[in-house]
Amino acid sequence: MEADEVTIREQNFHSQVREYTICFLLFAVLYIVSYFIITRYKRKADEQEDEDAIVNRISLFLSTFTLAVSAGAVLLLPFSIISNEILLSFPQNYYIQWLNGSLIHGLWNLASLFSNLCLFVLMPFAFFFLESEGFAGLKKGIRARILETLVMLILLALLILGIVWVASALIDNDAASMESLYDLWEFYLPYLYSCISLMGCLLLLLCTPVGLSRMFTVMGQLLVKPTILEDLDEQMYIITLEEEAIQRRLNGVSSMVEQQAVELERELEKVKSKKTNLERRKKASAWERNLVYPAVMILLLIETSISVLLVALNILYLLVDETAMPKGSGGPGIGNASLSTFGFVGAALEIILIFYLMVSSVVGFYSLRFFENFTPRKDDTTMTKIIGNCVSILVLSSALPVMSRTLGITRFDLLGDFGRFNWLGNFYIVLSYNLLFAIMTTLCLVRKFTSAVREELLKALGLDKLHLSNNPRDSETKPSANGHQKTL
Repeated sequence: MEADEVTIREQNFHSQVREYTICFLLFAVLYIVSYFIITRYKRKADEQEDEDAIVNRISLFLSTFTLAVSAGAVLLLPFSIISNEILLSFPQNYYIQWLNGSLIHGLWNLASLFSNLCLFVLMPFAFFFLESEGFAGLKKGIRARILETLVMLILLALLILGIVWVASALIDNDAASMESLYDLWEFYLPYLYSCISLMGCLLLLLCTPVGLSRMFTVMGQLLVKPTILEDLDEQMYIITLEEEAIQRRLNGVSSMVEQQAVELERELEKVKSKKTNLERRKKASAWERNLVYPAVMILLLIETSISVLLVALNILYLLVDETAMPKGSGGPGIGNASLSTFGFVGAALEIILIFYLMVSSVVGFYSLRFFENFTPRKDDTTMTKIIGNCVSILVLSSALPVMSRTLGITRFDLLGDFGRFNWLGNFYIVLSYNLLFAIMTTLCLVRKFTSAVREELLKALGLDKLHLSNNPRDSETKPSANGHQKTL
């Protein structure tokens, strides 16, 4: 008996070591990729060899850690879904014994822990540390800046603690809930993270429908469009004449006002950009112009339609079945049963839709007018803006599994702290979330695909000068051969 107990303890020890090793290797890969992404956008002028350089370097490492955690949160649900199908297909395979329910639960718990750590500790520390200068009267240096940062963090924690305590008292005026707020680790942090996740889901509710409609425009800018009733040679000739005309006007910059010269330079950059796009369209092959672009657009339309259809079906399930609620639905466990009706194919479709929703939410986030100036630029993004982008992406990625389960994109149960959010058990909140997502997505798509018709109607009625059409970013105008503007 003692030998059996020793053997069991050794197996548990080796299993834990193997799980931690796998988690470390996965996170190391995500950290390296995140580091290259951030350094690609980080402003090179911030690299000095002084005290500020050390502060920027520490903030860079913390931001990279946060972005790696965000990537892990995005991959969490797809990895769990595909792991469940692999364990179901190869239950006794020796080479996938490392892939088990304990590892999946551990990844969910680590994702929740690191998300809380980055959101409430590391990112506020990086921001305050970057902006700190040290208290007056103290010797300037790293220690003084760390002291000021710690004091600011304590004040921020007290402020957030007071806000959440008052909010809990207003929403749920119960002595038990009030006393539970004094329990910092067991109730306060999960309650605060639940509020943050709700805010993230509301932000996804705002960004994702906009991003789903903007994806068509973004892919249209990345791909080469078919040349239907267009003469690219004549357009190149017109663009070349415009470029030469602006260049001649810039040659007389000495006799111009400086502001006019700056405007001419901006106009010249736009003309050069159009010329580059036309050159790319001319060099593109016939299959790239006539096959890839329509295929990608049809694929985007199919994915968007399937997403809306799944949300509509989930609304019906919510009305007739209590197990459709994202909280409290006890699943069969990892590797015991397939959670998709179509098996492995359905699981692959769920993973594609989850990634598609995440990309659409990021595109929609940077398409909102409030966050337009928040978009990072290559080699020209300050550390403060990088920290803000990392926090925003962390909030979106942490809310992605919750949104996917709430909308019925997947039936995979939320594990760890993700499944213990209070608002997930509220039927009216979940139903309203599904209805708003379906309605907003449908309205955005209708607005997108009817923009050309609305513009023509406004022109016919003489109301085009009132700017009643949609955002100019969504419409692309190009000169045709007869000199008129043609809307695609």
